[in-house]
Amino acid sequence: GCFGLTEPDHGSDPGGMKTRAEKVDGGYTLTGNKMWISNSPIADVFVVWGKLDGVIRGFILERGMDGLSTPKIEGKMSLRASITGEIVMDGVFVPEENLLPNVAGLKGPFGCLNKARYGIAWGSLGAAEFCWHAARQYTLDRKQFGRPLAANQLIQLKLADMQTEITLGLQACLRVGRMLDDGTCAAENISMIKRNSCGKSLDIARMARDMHGGNGISDEFHVIRHMVNLETVNTYEGTHDIHALILGRAQTGLQAFFAE
Repeated sequence: GCFGLTEPDHGSDPGGMKTRAEKVDGGYTLTGNKMWISNSPIADVFVVWGKLDGVIRGFILERGMDGLSTPKIEGKMSLRASITGEIVMDGVFVPEENLLPNVAGLKGPFGCLNKARYGIAWGSLGAAEFCWHAARQYTLDRKQFGRPLAANQLIQLKLADMQTEITLGLQACLRVGRMLDDGTCAAENISMIKRNSCGKSLDIARMARDMHGGNGISDEFHVIRHMVNLETVNTYEGTHDIHALILGRAQTGLQAFFAE
């Protein structure tokens, strides 16, 4: 299956989506286009969000419905193992029972996204941990000027910074997880750890790539693969800057997403 929220013209602003549903006998017709949808070219089931009478609602679509197509997005340089595509709907008829009944507005998709963002906060740190370990081993093995690179103070400083940021990030994720279990976690905590984990992990991957020198761009060492993948992870499920605005709104009580 897949989850269709993002559109070609509405990424960070999903409330402006153009996908529309119209009531017809026995159900609804959906017209619109979703973009950057993981698994859409191979999915059999699609959870798609569109506006019905101006209100965002969720619909379940199935492969084979008339007017539904899912072209693959070609040419990605990041997350290449994950197939990504569009969901194109041209008057797709959806039966009445395929309308998600108990949710309206952005609360529905954001409830799903917050769970995903929590998982991403952990996963991005896993990629960072690989890059840290790889940089440590490479600089121990690689000798220049008659001694290991790891014998240099600059290298040890970088390794210490990596270790510190990964450890702090993991402890933050663990604490937020326990708050989720206890029912005491504000949504802004998830924005904080998603933003921190992804941003710091990307910095660590870039640093590890640099520490590998020219070998850092070779897939033999894998660091470059993690680095370009983290470029995507830092963007999807809420960009680094969007999560900053969520935290800023929580602190000030003032939204800065758009001019009022």
